[in-house]
Amino acid sequence: MREQVEIGRNRSAQRSYVFDDLDIVPSRRTRSSSAVSTAWQLDAYRFELPLLTHPTDAVVSPATAARVGELGGLGVLNAEGLWARHAEAEKALGEVVTRAATDPAEAVAELQRLHAAPVQPALLTEALDRVRTAGATVAARVSPQHARELTPTLLAAGVEVLVVQGTIISAEHVPGDHAETDGPLDLEDFIEGLDIPVVAGGVGDYRTAMHLMRTGAAGVIVGYGQSAATTTDDVLGIGVPMATALVDAAAARRDYLDETGGRYVHVIADGAMSTSGDIAKAIACGADAVMLGEQLAAAEEAPGGGWYWTPSAAHPSLPRSGITRVPTVAADLATVLTGPARSGAGTMNLFGALRRAMAKTGYSDLKEFQRVGLSVRR
Repeated sequence: MREQVEIGRNRSAQRSYVFDDLDIVPSRRTRSSSAVSTAWQLDAYRFELPLLTHPTDAVVSPATAARVGELGGLGVLNAEGLWARHAEAEKALGEVVTRAATDPAEAVAELQRLHAAPVQPALLTEALDRVRTAGATVAARVSPQHARELTPTLLAAGVEVLVVQGTIISAEHVPGDHAETDGPLDLEDFIEGLDIPVVAGGVGDYRTAMHLMRTGAAGVIVGYGQSAATTTDDVLGIGVPMATALVDAAAARRDYLDETGGRYVHVIADGAMSTSGDIAKAIACGADAVMLGEQLAAAEEAPGGGWYWTPSAAHPSLPRSGITRVPTVAADLATVLTGPARSGAGTMNLFGALRRAMAKTGYSDLKEFQRVGLSVRR
């Protein structure tokens, strides 16, 4: 049971931890980093890097999704983003970037205007076809509100992994939007009708993680992409202490494994990872993979041209992300992901650093590394 702290008369709160509160503890042995594997497998799909991209147009175009796939990760295209709505998506994105340089608030307004255009199935299909033609695993994100509407198009376009992602979601989405006329999205019923793995989230606690696992999801996203751009805590007052949330979700994974007699659901960390050390701590807390966005925006080839935002920036009435400048640290995604690093800041060669952290603590694969010792700083 997590420690309860009294915060006032007749009111208590649970103590929780973020990555900065923790340190990874070396074991009695080390091993060569060449003997360490960072590979993981989601359903039938194997990836050499435990990486999914945060599905934002600032980072993921068809070209960068394909490039991430080439480097060993999974690029997730936003099926409700600019490439699905505008034939000249690069031009539209350029307008957002131009406005961001002078007034980020105007850039958010431009994103809202651009997302008011309807999703065009032909454009979405074309964007996904470019990823498939490049030989990468095809993955796309939909919101719970539009999952039922867009999934037939995604399946026809050959999507292999579906990500159903909102800021915070549950096993049953109860709508209050007049645009949602088909009733709530029952994820269990929705997933049961699909032949492809579904990753769902984000969540921030044991109970919701367990509920999503019971829907049949292949993976559960923990967090909502906390970064310098996100404002969910400012707008809604909702925060996710990622270290505690991941440990709780990993406990749900273990209990669900026992409950089902062997069905394993992957836990994916999304947010609050500024450096490669944070990525290592996320895996140490129980994550099977991480979802990165802001870190990839630091590559010169990112579509956002050094600016970063999350999909919630385009919400028509209540954006929960701003548009933030990200310092460029590398010319290409390869340097950010697999190096070599040109500084000691922990912003390049992210997965080379993970591999080295595993080697320094004596673990040979991700599942083993989830058992590494941790200490609390305070």
